[in-house]
Amino acid sequence: MTNPAERLVDLLDLERIEVDIFRGRSPQESLQRVFGGQVAGQALVAAGRTTEGDRPVHSLHAYFLRPGRPGVPIVYQVERVRDGRSFTTRRVTAVQQGRTIFNLTASFHQAEEGPFEHQLPPAREVPDPESLPTVTEEIRKHLGTLPEQWERMARRQPFDIRYVDRLRWHPDEIDGAEPRSAVWMRAVGPLGDDPLVHTCALTYASDMTLLDAVRLPVEPLWGPRNFDMASLDHAMWFHRPFRADEWFLYDQESPIATGGRGLARGRIYDLRGRLLVSVVQEGLFRAL
Repeated sequence: MTNPAERLVDLLDLERIEVDIFRGRSPQESLQRVFGGQVAGQALVAAGRTTEGDRPVHSLHAYFLRPGRPGVPIVYQVERVRDGRSFTTRRVTAVQQGRTIFNLTASFHQAEEGPFEHQLPPAREVPDPESLPTVTEEIRKHLGTLPEQWERMARRQPFDIRYVDRLRWHPDEIDGAEPRSAVWMRAVGPLGDDPLVHTCALTYASDMTLLDAVRLPVEPLWGPRNFDMASLDHAMWFHRPFRADEWFLYDQESPIATGGRGLARGRIYDLRGRLLVSVVQEGLFRAL
């Protein structure tokens, strides 16, 4: 049996069914809708497959339009918007059962040396990822055992996730909590050497915990759920090369939540503190 990292690579390996048209699998899951990171990652693969492969992705902007149905294939239609001297632009529409569920615009940039370079340092010091417990270990420690549903999820999870701050389980633990979260992440196994696969794998991961920062002041992440949430849009800027099967820090914050929507920002760093990727996402929140 393949491990979850190999299954992720397989999930991102789209079938070409016509010129600039691809089909992606959508695993049958217990979730109500297809995971947004899966659709974004597959759409970016489709975009990348229509380029020469010598220009890394430098940004993407996407909208989640309708919930996708698990178990139903998704077709990705690519429009070649621009092939310039330094930049390539692609627009991707994801269609499921005749309805558009997602669209994405991705820009690829020919690597070049800039006249200067700077970055703000990480906002805070954090523990080394190897010193932190896995999510499975934290759940087992709190509950005394690992529930069957968590056992199944852990077997399928393609990323090792380690929360920098302790997990909160009860409403009385959220008093004074700020809308900030940070996790260390890496794929649970090797992802190969194709840079596009690593970019798309990290795009998949970027949707996994970002909206946690919006919920932190109002409910414990691991207790009873009072709110349903769904991604509305997603934007990423890729600053430096990276490997998604090596540790990266995902530092997240929510500057505002109002009108049923919450905005979250994320900065992704490597072990050396170099800023790799910037992420912004807005989510819809409704009471259950």
